[in-house]
Formats: sequence, C-alpha cells, structure tokens
Amino acid sequence: MNRKSREFQVSFDALDPKALSTFWRDALGYVHPGPPGVEVPEGTDPLDAWDEFLERVGVPVEQRNSRSALEDPDGEGPRIFFQQVPEDKVAKNRVHLDLRAAPGLQGDERMAALEAECERLVALGAKRIQRFEPEQPLSLGFIVMNDPEGNEFCLD
Repeated sequence: MNRKSREFQVSFDALDPKALSTFWRDALGYVHPGPPGVEVPEGTDPLDAWDEFLERVGVPVEQRNSRSALEDPDGEGPRIFFQQVPEDKVAKNRVHLDLRAAPGLQGDERMAALEAECERLVALGAKRIQRFEPEQPLSLGFIVMNDPEGNEFCLD
C-alpha cells in the first residue's frame, strides 16, 4: 500500500499566545503569517498587521491575544498554533519539541554548540533545566529547557 505522510500542526496551550509564539518564532526561525487576504509589506511585522486586521474586523481588544500561529518560511516544517487557556501549566507536558541544535556533531564540539544555543534561548526567555552528558553509544548528549511558559523541550 502506498500511503502519503500527513501534514500536521503542533498546538500549544498558552496564557499569552503572542509572547509564546514570538519566543518559538525566534527559537525555530519560523515566521508569523499575515492575516487572511492581507499582503504584509517586506520589513513590516506581521503581528502589527494582525493588530490592524483584528481592529478593522471588530474583534474586541480582550480577545485579540487568544491565538497565534507560526509557519516554516521554507514550507517544510509543521505549522505551530498557540491557543489561549485560562489555567497555568500544572504538570509536565506530554509532548515536547526536540530542537536539533547540533546535527552531525559529537563530543565536545556538539556540547559546545548546544551550550551556545542554550545561551541564545535563555536570552529569549527560556530556562535551562539540566545538561545530560554524552553516554555512548545510546546518547550523544542534550540539554533540557523550559520555554517562557514552562513547557519542556530539549536541545538535541
């Protein structure tokens, strides 16, 4: 049987969808898409275009940060959707992202690349949790982190 793989979307519950999507945009190199039917000029922030669009179509101010989305500018990775929920995260997330921050690297070179990416993400609002050293042959080493809302992810 010849089956085609399915496209999928990764969804996050968030207290602040705009802020959390901005963190993941910068972490992944993704982009915020523009509003439907709106051409966003080069150099213009799509989030500003969204604010103008939502005001124009009459969305109340208190509902304008209820969702956000990201897309891979290369069209290869999944769309990521952020939806506002009223409750704080209270337990470990059951799905998390592993960011491939050191593909093809091993040993000290790999761990140095992971540390550099960790520093960059901490500056964006992430929190470092724990570093796991390489344990050949099963693990090349990784760093566990939390995004700004406490969702766990790994630098791998």
